[in-house]
Amino acid sequence: MKRTLTHASLIVVAMLTVAAGMVVGQQPPAGAPPQGRPGGPGRGPGFPPLGDPQRITDNLYWLGGAGGNTAIFITANGVVLVDTKLADNGQGILDRVRKVTNKPITHIINTHTHGDHTGSNAFFPASIEIVSQENTAANMMKLDAFKDAATRQGLPDRTYKDKLTLLGGNDAIDLYYFGPAHTNGDTFVVFRNARVMHTGDAFATKSLAIIDRGNGGSGVAYGDTFGKASTGIQNVSTVIGGHSDTLMTWQDFVDYGEFNRLYLAHARESLRMNKTPEQAAAELRLPEKFKDYTLTGGRGGPGGNFGALFQELRGQ
Repeated sequence: MKRTLTHASLIVVAMLTVAAGMVVGQQPPAGAPPQGRPGGPGRGPGFPPLGDPQRITDNLYWLGGAGGNTAIFITANGVVLVDTKLADNGQGILDRVRKVTNKPITHIINTHTHGDHTGSNAFFPASIEIVSQENTAANMMKLDAFKDAATRQGLPDRTYKDKLTLLGGNDAIDLYYFGPAHTNGDTFVVFRNARVMHTGDAFATKSLAIIDRGNGGSGVAYGDTFGKASTGIQNVSTVIGGHSDTLMTWQDFVDYGEFNRLYLAHARESLRMNKTPEQAAAELRLPEKFKDYTLTGGRGGPGGNFGALFQELRGQ
């Protein structure tokens, strides 16, 4: 494993452990982002404070607030986390894990590169294996947060291209990649025995998709990627969204693919008619089942995602 600690780093870790009273076996490595009060410094602008674990099954929980939703999966030999929220939340996540189990954390899965999902990776020790899709790993290597020698242990140790299964039996976790959407490395994490999927921000909430073209995201590919996922993933009933404050259903996931395909079709037609993004947004008409979707705000302004889609369709 490439995540190693120098002798000097270990000394600093020991000092931090004494000062902070960390749980034995899960101390932060030297140079990790500072860890403050749960829901305090790590909360971040616009995010609610770190919550408490919400039970899905006897061994699977989700944890909201302070960034993206985190999954806590208790296996025979330890705990698998999906996403680690903003920086400054490692201790808070660990404290919440300790409310449901004393088993050690063995794996972290990152659904994509963004700092509100990977921000506290570097808090956790080098013995924990971090897993992501290969494009996400490449994107994370560009982040300033992981350029310091003391925080590089927050980068993935293991990557995959299209599909990877971690563990086995009742603990099996299937990781899937079907193409660009929110980024070019979005992982769908399926807890096979529980029939639960964590979607990261590819399906954050029932709202406009955030299309990060700088990290390979694509509004043009979004709906097709979800179509492939809807046929390629089987036996899921419950969905943990990247930022949703409630659990969602498999049908919600399927519908989100349709929503993005309809949105793209309207963008194509509006562009053909020389409409502005604002006009396209005002004239958008969707089926009744999308009436509760949030179609305003986000990064798109009054034109929603149509400005970004127009640019992508023009090849800009």
